[in-house]
Amino acid sequence: MSETVEKSVKTQSNSRPVRERGDVIGSGLLWLAKWSLCIVAIALGAWVLGTIAARLWVVLLPIVLAVVVTTVLWPAARWLTRHKLPNALAASITLVGFLALLGGVIALIVPSVADQAPQLADKATAGVNQVRDWAQGPPLNIRDEQLDSAVQAIVDRLQSSGTQIANGVFTGVSTATSVLITVFLVLVLVFFFLKDGQRLLPWMNKVCGDRSGRHLEAVLERVWTTLGGFIRTQAIVSMVDAVLIGAALFILGVPLALVLAVITFIGGFVPMVGAFVAGALAVLVALVGNGLTTALIVLGVVIAVQQLEGNVLQPVLQSRTVELHAVIVLLSVTAGGSLYGITGAFLAVPVVAMIAVVVRYVGEQIDTATAPAVPDEDEDEDQRDEQSLPVR
Repeated sequence: MSETVEKSVKTQSNSRPVRERGDVIGSGLLWLAKWSLCIVAIALGAWVLGTIAARLWVVLLPIVLAVVVTTVLWPAARWLTRHKLPNALAASITLVGFLALLGGVIALIVPSVADQAPQLADKATAGVNQVRDWAQGPPLNIRDEQLDSAVQAIVDRLQSSGTQIANGVFTGVSTATSVLITVFLVLVLVFFFLKDGQRLLPWMNKVCGDRSGRHLEAVLERVWTTLGGFIRTQAIVSMVDAVLIGAALFILGVPLALVLAVITFIGGFVPMVGAFVAGALAVLVALVGNGLTTALIVLGVVIAVQQLEGNVLQPVLQSRTVELHAVIVLLSVTAGGSLYGITGAFLAVPVVAMIAVVVRYVGEQIDTATAPAVPDEDEDEDQRDEQSLPVR
């Protein structure tokens, strides 16, 4: 038995050359250093691209927003072109119709806000007084002098920051001007995207060449499909949330029910976080306007609608378009919001979804390149014929 074991060990040692321990460790360290250098180079490239994007954010933001709006309006514009309308006329009709719809929604909201704002302000004042009375009672037992000193400290802080507030006003004016310029650029870009969007891919094929253009065209088509599917399905989900929550607020007689429904619809485009913020705002308004009982009912409705969204609507509608895990969605919204505010939170999930599309396409190309070659059926038949021939 021992002789057999010794023979097998000798056979293995003869079939595989013995390597020094230092050589094995050195090759492993060299492999690790090579991949570490690649990762550092990729991270450096990403940092450079991020810095350039931050510098050119004034230009990139209108382009990104225009692409998002174009995905929403594209089906209507293509329907008009299929009915023999020129591209420019179809793009103009679609854009004007979108602006008319948006203006109608704003005109419907503003009077409601103007009518109910004083009532809501009175309710808010009463709510603050109730909170003050509660703070003065047990278990806090805060005295009037302490509350007055806290209020005076806030007033003094505001007065000492008068210069900063004045500067903030001028900053707000410049920000409003920047918003108007951005909106104008977005509208112009949307018009040209709707008018000449179908010419973009052939032009890029000519610029990049057949081989690179083929991959670029495939990636852009998938990105466009993913982005359009995300925006349209998210609009459906947001509409369902807005209708259900808005109906509950209207039935309960909550002030600004229509405004809150619109905010719920807009907040639905920021997955997870937007619905939570809109629901919290609805509960707060119900608490101030109608009391604790109505606020609890609204809270129950919001939780039920969000459960419907998270367990039914999102898996059914978004599973085939975005294909992102909930953790990735939450982290992307958090990162986008911390870097670029509300705009970043709104664009975080579409951007991450497009990056995921590119990563999946690269993975498919790697799988294709590393897959074993499949022998041709004709070659197999020729080989079988040769093997079946008699040897003379």
